[in-house]
Amino acid sequence: MKTLIKDFSLSAAVAGFIATIISYAGPLVIIFQAAKSAGLPADVLSSWVWAISIGSGVLGIYLSLRFRVPVVIAWSAPGSALLVALLPGISLNEAVGAYIVSSLIILLVGVSGAFDRIVGKLPAAISAAMLAGILFSFGTQLFVSMKDKPFMVLAMFVTYLLFRRMKPRYAVLAVLVVGCVIAVSAGELNSSALVIDVAKPLWISPEFSWHALLNIALPLVMVALTGQFVPGIAVLRNDGYHTPASPIIASSALGTLLLAPFGCHGLNLAAITAAICTGRESHEDKSKRYVAGVMGGVFYLLLGIFGATLVSIFSAFPKELIAALAGLALFAAIAGALAGSMAEPKDREAALITFLVTASGMSLLGLSAAFWGLIFGLLAHLLLTFGRVKKTGALAASVQAR
Repeated sequence: MKTLIKDFSLSAAVAGFIATIISYAGPLVIIFQAAKSAGLPADVLSSWVWAISIGSGVLGIYLSLRFRVPVVIAWSAPGSALLVALLPGISLNEAVGAYIVSSLIILLVGVSGAFDRIVGKLPAAISAAMLAGILFSFGTQLFVSMKDKPFMVLAMFVTYLLFRRMKPRYAVLAVLVVGCVIAVSAGELNSSALVIDVAKPLWISPEFSWHALLNIALPLVMVALTGQFVPGIAVLRNDGYHTPASPIIASSALGTLLLAPFGCHGLNLAAITAAICTGRESHEDKSKRYVAGVMGGVFYLLLGIFGATLVSIFSAFPKELIAALAGLALFAAIAGALAGSMAEPKDREAALITFLVTASGMSLLGLSAAFWGLIFGLLAHLLLTFGRVKKTGALAASVQAR
């Protein structure tokens, strides 16, 4: 504690606060959309927010202090996006069962130290394409929502572009402020929905079914490993932190496992918001930037305690604002996923197939588009690359013989 007090700085505390606020301004909105699409009651949503907030806070504080590295833990935005489409067709109890299974798989990966080996064997382009397909509808929904609230959505869109040019770090936060100001000014805030209350965890008994495991657990594992932990570790490495990946992955999975019965769908290493805490803006001395991770965890805990109030605030605003905010908050993730899916020329066709199948929203044999996108993409990858590898090997042997 003495070391923490000695290393404390206002810049690190501000960085932790901004990272937390941006997490709530963007990814949290997707959770509200998932809950709304599934018709979940307010107490369940409040427990969900409590679980992911408390988990992110406790893990962020613990890991940052243990490794003296600014570790930022957050819930998976792509995972939340996946639930928007799937929760309406699966009971909440089955979904919780799928959360438990996915966290057990990720825990096994973390404990075994197999993270680098597994990720290395998975075609990065196909994982990125599946992620892009999952997020695609959020981007299009932004423009669909212009039909009902053209002024508000257009103002949010222009604000996003302007801040992406001038202050990209605060773009989503600025969009949230502009949207809220316009909604309040236009009298579209449902003040009767506002309450001031602390969140109360609600136990949800898990149920296990193959339908939920294939539709939710498998895609959540893929998204967590390739879409969250890989870029999250890359952010840490880029700023000179060579923290081992295994304990972070295992701790995050264990946190998810313990909190899943309260609605937590997945705790992962943050990437975009983590960059705020790992950079020089946090502190010139990189050995003292861990304070930003600790302070971010503290802010998560405070906001998580008042999860019921957060739920009521977001429920009071028009659905178009939430849809626009979710779409804009995911722009960078969509762009990154699309770029990653097309990065390798030899994998482009397989990645395109994965993207199209996933984005189509198709359902076959009761299994979701994300599952089939992964299956079709991997099948295409095997068929298209197997022959090439064989020909390349034969050509190499022929050259050596000469």
